[in-house]
Amino acid sequence: MVYHNLKALIKGIRSCKTVADERALIQQESAAIRASFREEDSYARHNNIAKLLYIHMLGSPAHFGQIECLKLVASPRFTDKRLGYLGIMLLLDENQEVLTLVTNSLKNDMNHSNMYAVGLALCTFANIASEEMSRDLANEIEKLLGSSNTYIRKKASLCALRVVKKVPDLSDHFVSKVKNLLTDPNNGVQLTAITLVTKMCQLDNAILDEFRNAVPLLVRSLKEKVSRAHSPDHDVSGITDPFLQVKILRLLRMLGKGDHAASELMNDILAQVSTNTDATKNVGNSILYEAVLTVLEIEAEDSLRVMAINILGKFLSNRDNNIRYVALHTLNKVITTEADVVQRHRNIILDCLRDGDISIRRRALELSYALINESNVKILVRELLAFLEVADDEFKLGMTTQISLAAERYAPSKRWHIDTVLRTLKLAGNFVREEILSAFIRLVAHTPELQAYTASKLFTSLKLDISQESLTLAATWVIGEYSEVLLEAGLIDQEEQQKPVTDKDVVDLIVSILDSPYANYLTKQFVLTALTKIASRSTTSGPQSERISEVLLRYTNSPELELQQRAVEFSSLYRLVGDREAVLERMPPPELKATVMGTVSENKPVGSTSKDGDLMGDDIISTSPVTNGAQQVQSNQDLLSQIFGSNDDTGSTSGATPSAPTQPQRKGMDDILGLFDSSTPSSSYTQPAVPPIQTHNLFGGSSTSSPAPSLFSSATSPPPAQAPAPAPAPASQQSRLTQYTAYEKNGLKITLTPQTNPAKPGMVMILARFQTSGEQTVTGLSFQAAVPKSQQLSMLPMSNPEVKPGSVETQQMRVVAPPGSNVRLRLRISFAVDGQSVTDQTDFSSFPAGLTGTVS
Repeated sequence: MVYHNLKALIKGIRSCKTVADERALIQQESAAIRASFREEDSYARHNNIAKLLYIHMLGSPAHFGQIECLKLVASPRFTDKRLGYLGIMLLLDENQEVLTLVTNSLKNDMNHSNMYAVGLALCTFANIASEEMSRDLANEIEKLLGSSNTYIRKKASLCALRVVKKVPDLSDHFVSKVKNLLTDPNNGVQLTAITLVTKMCQLDNAILDEFRNAVPLLVRSLKEKVSRAHSPDHDVSGITDPFLQVKILRLLRMLGKGDHAASELMNDILAQVSTNTDATKNVGNSILYEAVLTVLEIEAEDSLRVMAINILGKFLSNRDNNIRYVALHTLNKVITTEADVVQRHRNIILDCLRDGDISIRRRALELSYALINESNVKILVRELLAFLEVADDEFKLGMTTQISLAAERYAPSKRWHIDTVLRTLKLAGNFVREEILSAFIRLVAHTPELQAYTASKLFTSLKLDISQESLTLAATWVIGEYSEVLLEAGLIDQEEQQKPVTDKDVVDLIVSILDSPYANYLTKQFVLTALTKIASRSTTSGPQSERISEVLLRYTNSPELELQQRAVEFSSLYRLVGDREAVLERMPPPELKATVMGTVSENKPVGSTSKDGDLMGDDIISTSPVTNGAQQVQSNQDLLSQIFGSNDDTGSTSGATPSAPTQPQRKGMDDILGLFDSSTPSSSYTQPAVPPIQTHNLFGGSSTSSPAPSLFSSATSPPPAQAPAPAPAPASQQSRLTQYTAYEKNGLKITLTPQTNPAKPGMVMILARFQTSGEQTVTGLSFQAAVPKSQQLSMLPMSNPEVKPGSVETQQMRVVAPPGSNVRLRLRISFAVDGQSVTDQTDFSSFPAGLTGTVS
């Protein structure tokens, strides 16, 4: 059955009872339409195209009607043109080759005497124009922008926008015409013109600079919209043309960015928009939001920026979740520049942490991190810990990281810092990064006055909750390392009163971890190490010592290789009664450094540094300890002077920077461990030989080596009290313990004392001593060194970057050089004395020849 018009076809399709019947009808009608096209029936073409477009809307093929649409466009009848252009827009796109045939028709109709025919051509062009068509018809579009007909000017502006998007090079063609449209009395023309100008300014900075002269026109137009009485033609919820106001504000934002003169012209109107816009309706809030973004983007006055932040603060009290979200999102962007103003809204931001919408909680959490500073760290961390207790698991890992970093950076005292991390471990111990746990252990190791307090708190916390992995690891390590301190001081309750604790209590708690369902592979390793260390302390009684021995013996048959090996080694060491205490003495405090994590949220984490200095890298040569993460540590390439490029000594220079290649990077941990392999100038104490053991701690993986002092004590620390008397150094070493002056000026004296070991030719241990040559105190001392490319250098942290009169500070270095070569150093020293900063550089090569041994 053939349907003669669209109405009949729609009725026939609707009468189909099944999908198969509908498809069959469409196929039959499509075949009839193709047959009619072949007959060149011009009278039926209109109906056929109408039916074909309906078939296309239903999802069936209709491409065979493209040429017929072109024939309809060529018809003089307006109804045929309208249907033909509609068919072209639906059946063609900018990638079709047939589109080339449309160009001439569009050009003809753009010059048509009927404005509606011109409108059809412009509408089609704006939807399907390709790059080639844009170039061909750009001149026609430019002419129509100056048309006296409002209807045509508006559509021509949209076509010009299409041209600019397809061919940005043609933007200059429309600049002069568009300037006149910015003040067009018709709102529609003005809206499209501003849209076109915005796009042109985004694509070309030269055009942006040119349109800055139009700022007064835009300001006047916006002022008219704000102050104009109620206009029913363009009214939305009592506000005149909010769409045009938003467009003007966005363009002003672009024109005022980075231009003080243009921004000055906008200040008054932006203040007027911010104060006169009704904020009780969503339409008014959209205008206020754009005004706030504009104020924050341009070079606005301080009072205006404060007003913008206050508007965002009011948005946080809105019941609409979308408004609260955009306010939090915007405050996150401006917190770095307007921190003091944002701080005024801290309470309402913290209230958003309890919002039911998870996206709002996430944004409020990120903003809370950024708000933390020295003055409010206690308040904000307390609120974050309260939220951590009820937070979703997806928030906990990021929260524990940010809380720990904030505490490290802004802690008012070390005790508060320790209490904060302990609270974090108790609340979310299963969501704590390894780096945060390591930083906590470093903090405890460097705070001897609080080691008893920390061990007591961890003991009590672990007794109450053994399910938190990080809490268990931290407690096991600290109690094992400082068990004698815990036994002497006892437990500290909530009322700061001490209660005695016995070695049996300590061993019971540590052994109970092994039987816990939460004990994993790593936890058991920590427990075995802790038990061995507890047994080595003189405060451990005989029964508990035997009990620990039984536990170690039980794990010598463990199916887990690491546990078995650890238990076997510790059991062997356990039988060496005379040497056990020396080998298992306290770990030396590890190097202090700032804790820097990867990004755990969209915002930069608290305590993070720039990409130029990764504080967690292994390739760091430390020049001084970093306290609370405030002092920045730089990488080798940032800190070192350029390495020697020739064998010529350049002598002492001030502020000079050599241009030779920098020292190759290497693993800092390997270098530091290597430093402990030989005795130091400060002590010639040696340990008796014992079997090799394997250790594991929070600062590194497992490693097997001889249990010399390097495993369990610092190279520079004195021997334990119970150790045998130190043996005298060999004559070959005594002869080398000579101080050489490397630097003496500006109130600072630096001497270098080399020491070698005949068993390790090529390795030179150098002790640098720093002392004042006057009565002034040297502060902020930074000591950096570089060696030739054939040698390797590693350094331990400086004992103290502040050198007081009469005191001597030290820093240990190790140089590995080819045997027979001379040790040469390039030193860079920076410090402050009497409020003046000094930076100096010198080359040192005064060590005696043959210091590195002879070539074998």
